Formats: sequence, structure tokens, C-alpha cells
Amino acid sequence: MDSKKTISDALRHFWHEVSNIRPIFWISLYLCLVPLFALFYWLLPDGQFRIPDNGGAGFGDWVYYSIVTITTLGFGDYTPCRAGAQWITAVEVLCGLVTIGFFLNAVGSMRPEIDVRSDRDRQRELHAISERDRLVKNTPVFIHKMNWFLAFCYAVTTPRSDRGSEMKFNEDFTAEDMADMHLPSGLPGDHSSRGAVESMMMCASSVCLYLDSLQSRIDMSLWPDLLEDCFAFVANYQMLTPVNTDTLPDEELIHFIRTNASLARSIESRLTRISSEAESGE
Repeated sequence: MDSKKTISDALRHFWHEVSNIRPIFWISLYLCLVPLFALFYWLLPDGQFRIPDNGGAGFGDWVYYSIVTITTLGFGDYTPCRAGAQWITAVEVLCGLVTIGFFLNAVGSMRPEIDVRSDRDRQRELHAISERDRLVKNTPVFIHKMNWFLAFCYAVTTPRSDRGSEMKFNEDFTAEDMADMHLPSGLPGDHSSRGAVESMMMCASSVCLYLDSLQSRIDMSLWPDLLEDCFAFVANYQMLTPVNTDTLPDEELIHFIRTNASLARSIESRLTRISSEAESGE
């Protein structure tokens, strides 16, 4: 009983290993058998085959016979008439049948794997579409918060005397341009009496909270560049908190504004592109 079980387990293990071999191996082996057996036929002594009239006995002729044999076509023009040729022919037929059988088994074994992979790809595609739709729905609020942050950056880095109708952030600002940062921002829609720099930091805090909330609701890993920018924005803000804006070193504040304003523009650009791609895809 133990012997039978051992043999059964060994055969089962062998069949499992064979089934895991890719079909390309078996079809390659099948093709390699043709010239190999053609070489055997070519090396046999004369008289092993009945060769048809005007038939040749060169290596190319034996390749033809090998193809006819391994595919079991058996045209009968070349006929083995001696034991050596007969045995080699029989072995080639068996090798061809076994190899094709293993090839078909390997193809059949791949079917479940292909189905699972296709199902996984469909699930991944549906997940990506669902997450993209969620992100697009949040994009207006997302961009609005980024625009507010950029507007406060403009108020902090632009003296009131130099402000115009177009609130365009100047990334080449200096510490002298921040002379009015403790005055109210004067931005349309901002009616608080807080200093512009304080409002900017509160806006940055609001943006960070929103980004944390967004990452908990949406799989942002689908957009690695966007996720990286969001992570950098939050990390830069956390490095500044808690702070007293009245005593914040100019160099640190300048670095924060330049870096996060650049990130805010990058995030806004990426969100706009994702929304445009979603609309064009529909």
C-alpha cells in the first residue's frame, strides 16, 4: 500500500511539475526533434530505407522524412525496411505524440491562470476608474483650496504698494517683499483681521487636513506623482508647526512659501490633467 501511495504521489508530483512548464518549451522541443532525428536517419547505413525513384538521401531529405514522421502524416514515399530505421521511426513518433500532449496540457493549464489574470486586470481597471471618478468629484474643492493658498502666498510676498489687479505669485520674491506680511491680506473674500502670513499658515493647515482626508478616501497611489506632491506639501507644513509667525525666521518662511507654492501649482496642474483625461475618456 505504501509503495503504491509513494508511486502515486511521485506521479502526481511529476505531472504537476510538467504542467507548470510553459508551452513555448514543449513546442521548441518538438521543433528541435525534427533535425535531431533527421541526423539519426542520415547516419544510418545504406539499405535501411526504401527510397522512392528520384528520391535523395541527403540531410535535407531526411529532414523532410522526419517532419512527415513526427507529425504522423506518413506519406509512405520513404519506408523503413530494417530494424534500426523502424525503431528510430517508432521512437520519433512516440516522442512527437508525447511532446504535443505535454504542449496541449501546458496550454490547458495556462487557461485558469489567464482567466485569473484577466479578472484581476478587470478588477484593477474598474478600481482605477472608480478612484479616478472620486478624485474628479473632489477636484473643484481641491483646486479651490490650492488657489486660496497661492493667493495668500501672493499677499505675503507682495507689498501692498506693488499689488495689481492680477494676483500673480512672484516666486523670485525676497525678504524685503514680505514687509506687509503681518498686515491683513486684503484679498477679495478675506475679511479677517489676521495678518496675511497667519492666514496663509491657517490655509496651509486646512489644505493638509484636506489632503489627509482625501488620501483616506481615495487610493492616491494610482497617481504616484500627485501623491508625492501631496506628501511633500504636508511634510513641509509639518516641519513648520507649531510656530509663532511673528518670530519665524525669514529664510525658513521663504523656503516654505517657494516650495509649497511650487507644489500647489504642480498639484493643480496634475488635477486639471486628470480631469481632462477623464472627460475625454468618457
